[in-house]
Amino acid sequence: MSRLFVVGLGPGSQSQLTPEAQSALEGATDLVGYGPYVERVRVAPHVRRHGTDNRVEIDRARHALEMTLEGRQVVVVSGGDSGVFGMASAVFEAIENGPPVWRSIEVTVIPGVTAVLAAAARLGAPLGGDFCVISLSDNLKPWETVCRRLRLAAEAGFVIALYNARSKARPWQLGEAFDLLRQNVSGHVPVAFARAVGRPDERIILTDLESADPELVDMSTLVLIGCPLTRTIARAGGGQWLYTSRKVEA
Repeated sequence: MSRLFVVGLGPGSQSQLTPEAQSALEGATDLVGYGPYVERVRVAPHVRRHGTDNRVEIDRARHALEMTLEGRQVVVVSGGDSGVFGMASAVFEAIENGPPVWRSIEVTVIPGVTAVLAAAARLGAPLGGDFCVISLSDNLKPWETVCRRLRLAAEAGFVIALYNARSKARPWQLGEAFDLLRQNVSGHVPVAFARAVGRPDERIILTDLESADPELVDMSTLVLIGCPLTRTIARAGGGQWLYTSRKVEA
């Protein structure tokens, strides 16, 4: 039976790549994924790298499925976890809408450490209570839908993690998202910008919603907005921990 692996690479550090993911990569003949992710994988020289632009996920998935049926050992890679705004859903969407023979392929999805978990571990325990993850990208959904989800999440008291927070093509959206959240959440709730966690250029910035500056954010930054139950603790050596209380009063 033909077998396709869909692998989450984690946030970037080799130490945060799971053994299961490493095993799949070691058996690969071909890597498929977004160009920068494909290039950062450590594999043998004979492995073919098929890196593409970030807006052609379905075409990328179809290519992987076609190569799998040719008998190649294909690994589709995503940063973080492949099931969180990653390639796993694109692969299954391609299968659903593709030729029947693709349904005979055994697809193995291997989880990875996604950005919100890596960032939370650096900060302390900001996900100790209920939280949600929202992508600010409007490539596949209307911006009005993004805004509605942000508003409802804020009203419900969730800690909110923002993926795809700010790109060169849409630099205005994060500022608009902050303005919307300020209408529903106190400006004093903590906000964290966690950039490139686990990589050499890692940067963590703690601020609050009132002062949060979108200019400090790029596509490598996970933005985490606290809720009324999110607290900061001053550390003896400087800096702060961030955590969210698990106790909600009725």
